[in-house]
Amino acid sequence: MVDMSDRELERETVLAIAALLDDARAKDTIALDVHESCSFADYFVIATVNSQAHLRGLIDQLDEYFRANGITPLHPRRRSSEAGWVLLDLGYSVIHLMTNELRDFYELERLWFGSTTVYPNS
Repeated sequence: MVDMSDRELERETVLAIAALLDDARAKDTIALDVHESCSFADYFVIATVNSQAHLRGLIDQLDEYFRANGITPLHPRRRSSEAGWVLLDLGYSVIHLMTNELRDFYELERLWFGSTTVYPNS
């Protein structure tokens, strides 16, 4: 068995989370490596949800994935699902689930334009 560094394990987890979101029909899922320009996380995962019900379903799927893989988010969810944007902080990664309107407004990808895209095309 090959030992992986913490950074490699974190990257694999981020890729798995992004793929899970895509499989659950999130739109425009992207994972960014922001470690060179961000002091509080190494990765951002950003995905667009179709509706409030879809957002709640994605949260449930992520919670199940976290439990199955021994992952404990650092803080309770930031923002309620009714706000249209949920932030899940894993420490090394921050997951943003957003409505199309909020994603267009905040343009997180543009804010972190110098980062490397690791998903898709990892």
